[in-house]
Amino acid sequence: MIITVTKPTLPELDDYVELLRGIWQREWLTNHGPLVNELETKLKEFVGVPNTLFLANGTVALQIAIKALELKGEIITTPFSYVATTSSIVWEGCTPIMADILQSSLTIDPARIEEAISDKTTAILATHVFGNACEIDKIQDVADRHGLKVIYDAAHAFGTNYKGKSILHYGDISTTSYHATKLFHTIEGGGVFSPDPALVEKMALLRNFGHLSPTSFGPAGINGKNSEFHAAMGLLNLKKIDAYLARRREVAARYDKNFKGSGLVRPVITEGCDANDAYYAVIFPSESDLLKTLKLLGEYSVVPRRYFYPSLSELSYVGPSNVPISQDISRRVLCLPTYYTISDSEVDMISQLVLRA
Repeated sequence: MIITVTKPTLPELDDYVELLRGIWQREWLTNHGPLVNELETKLKEFVGVPNTLFLANGTVALQIAIKALELKGEIITTPFSYVATTSSIVWEGCTPIMADILQSSLTIDPARIEEAISDKTTAILATHVFGNACEIDKIQDVADRHGLKVIYDAAHAFGTNYKGKSILHYGDISTTSYHATKLFHTIEGGGVFSPDPALVEKMALLRNFGHLSPTSFGPAGINGKNSEFHAAMGLLNLKKIDAYLARRREVAARYDKNFKGSGLVRPVITEGCDANDAYYAVIFPSESDLLKTLKLLGEYSVVPRRYFYPSLSELSYVGPSNVPISQDISRRVLCLPTYYTISDSEVDMISQLVLRA
């Protein structure tokens, strides 16, 4: 049996089939059906943010956020993230400007953001890395002093809290991914959250072709909607989210215990953050140590992930960047398997292999 870096949570099949029966009876498959509306309501209740939309995926969420804020010119972003963070900026006709990360938390460095600001800068797009919060207060201070918008890519951070409330409260817009690999998923899906109801209303138009009515249109939009089938999966997974979060924390604590005194480095949790342990990342002393570990784990059918690798500063469509920390960390960081159904014995076996390597 192969142990992968993550596995999707799946509800009881009978429960999913019961929701499917309702879809069959209504014959309402997409276009803001009752399950989509119910999921949006339940998500609002869970995170405590009154304004949210359920979208097709996390990449569309980023693109709609950029479009809704009418961003142009340069957007300062992190080189230590998944490629969609950067490609969404480029896709929307803006220029990504890379600011290096903090050696401790691996999140974007507010001081480097300030250094990167020019007269063309319109926004900051920062990623909460591995479920760990950015330096939210410092980033907002920079944004306020320079008149910039803030988007948070919170693809990893569902269930993470900062200063006692959901991390999705912060910034002008926070985006989420509900892809099957995520701690909370809808098979495919994403979301946007904002404290500004007018901004969410605008994004609702953008996700549905700009329809004001069946025969009239507002701004140019796209098809960013999601289906009843995906919402059904999300509703059932949301019921068990507390159990999913608790198990991730147990797995992380077990890895921590097993690696104590080993010399492996873990990202430091940002002060004020209650992280969700969505990923278990370790930083090796060297890339050669990481590659030896990958080889040994592979011999035992364990498949971790070099996440994030390479540094996004290496993308062909990104200009030259001075981001030595991101380039260094990306070569030495590895995410080990963690998911709801992983057993303690599997965690111990993986730990022993890593230490042996």
